Amino acid sequence: MTESLERALDEPDTRLVVIGGGISGLVAARECARPGFQVTLLEASDRLGGSVGRVSVAGLTVDSGAESFATRGGHVAELIDELGLTDQIVQPLAAGAWLQLRDKSVPIPKGGVLGIPGSPLARDVVAALGWKDALRAYADRLMPVMKIGHEHNFGALVRRRMGQAVLDKLVAPVTTGVYSAAPDDLEVDAAAPRLNQLLTQLGSLSGAVTELRAAAKPGSAALGLRGGMFRLVDALEADARARGAQIRTGSGVAGLREWAPITEHAQQTSAQDAAAQETSAQDAAVGTDRPARWSVVLADGQTLDADVVLIATPAAEALELLRTAAPSSARLADLDWPHGTPVELATLVVRASALNDAPRGTGLLVADEAPFEAKALTHSTAKWPWLAEATGSDVHVVRLSYGRVGSESPVHALDDDEFCAIATHEAAGLLNIPLQASDVLGFARTRWVNAVPHAVTGERERINAVHAAVNGVEGLEVSGSWLAGTGLASTIPDAKEAAARVRGLRWKSLTEKD
Repeated sequence: MTESLERALDEPDTRLVVIGGGISGLVAARECARPGFQVTLLEASDRLGGSVGRVSVAGLTVDSGAESFATRGGHVAELIDELGLTDQIVQPLAAGAWLQLRDKSVPIPKGGVLGIPGSPLARDVVAALGWKDALRAYADRLMPVMKIGHEHNFGALVRRRMGQAVLDKLVAPVTTGVYSAAPDDLEVDAAAPRLNQLLTQLGSLSGAVTELRAAAKPGSAALGLRGGMFRLVDALEADARARGAQIRTGSGVAGLREWAPITEHAQQTSAQDAAAQETSAQDAAVGTDRPARWSVVLADGQTLDADVVLIATPAAEALELLRTAAPSSARLADLDWPHGTPVELATLVVRASALNDAPRGTGLLVADEAPFEAKALTHSTAKWPWLAEATGSDVHVVRLSYGRVGSESPVHALDDDEFCAIATHEAAGLLNIPLQASDVLGFARTRWVNAVPHAVTGERERINAVHAAVNGVEGLEVSGSWLAGTGLASTIPDAKEAAARVRGLRWKSLTEKD
């Protein structure tokens, strides 16, 4: 046994408190639950998983949040493999989604990027736009590139190169579905990396889109888990507990108190100040035989000692804790973080043989101009074969999403019965089938607040300000979709990186004693 390993085994465990039991918190807790670490995860609500949730409706348990994961980077698949669930990965059916426009619904044109068509005169693009607006989009190939690599606003770029109709009918429904944001709120380089570069090189937006599509890896861009993505939460919790992590739900955190050893400068201050600091240190270390850097104050008044705190809550809660933990940081004090988008989901289980043929593929994205309040509809039993097997003949699961960026959900003030009636009526209209209240076998309502997308203008600067402030505080880490970006493909690697930094603190401490 090496000397460093012997010393590591003799050192007391590093006490890590993870605040937040969403996917980021669970991943970080699992990664750090190993010899040398004493891990406690605190979740304020009565369930784990954050935006990966479940709901029971008409005898079925289905996803109430994320229902799939992006394959980019391979990070999610790698975690699923570590948890022994690789054989449960499933592909969605390739029926594809549709667009609901003002007076018609059409399949989403193929070969595009965030709704921008690669072939403006393709038959499916013309079907959506009409010949006049398709020809306007094709004019992109004849226009000179006026801003070499410097176009920042995504909506302005599409509007200038291809026209307002492409923006309204093709692009806006997709960005609203993907980012919960309008095209004019997005930065080009964040929403579509390399698009500016390829536009400069190839001389047209459609050419840049075609090149991006050609460079994409073959295969489905999104996959799921048989039985639902919520199974990932169960597997993460079980594995974290098996590794020794303590997981506590119903444990909200009211604040953090930092204790720092008396410095040489502090020793030169008055005896009264020194005595006050010593008392604070003793208070923070109650119940332990060594001082703690942090005292985590729970909502019920209890405290937990921690050498490291990793905050993995949504933005509002995280910023409140961070401002307490780093009160001297002007970056955090002056940071005005925008609110996320409130979203309400209506999950319907219906008996409707007319849906057996998936008349609108796997669902629809709804344009602003369309006469519907819903922004999207997913025909879940048409998308996931395992779910169709579970429901049986003529029974279908449909999920509608309400809430657009910058505005309150149009169904926020409705009670559940009213919401169910509106969702049933809109599902019938969007799917173009007869659907009555008597056809509804079950209904469930779920409320979420989506994180502000990375691609929103100014978001990267705000994220950098948070990281700069946190990096200046020893024993403090932060992770979550509000910083990493929405989707499991973003949050999982970010949480693993945060956990690696936490583990690195222990080994750094040991090596500094050499």
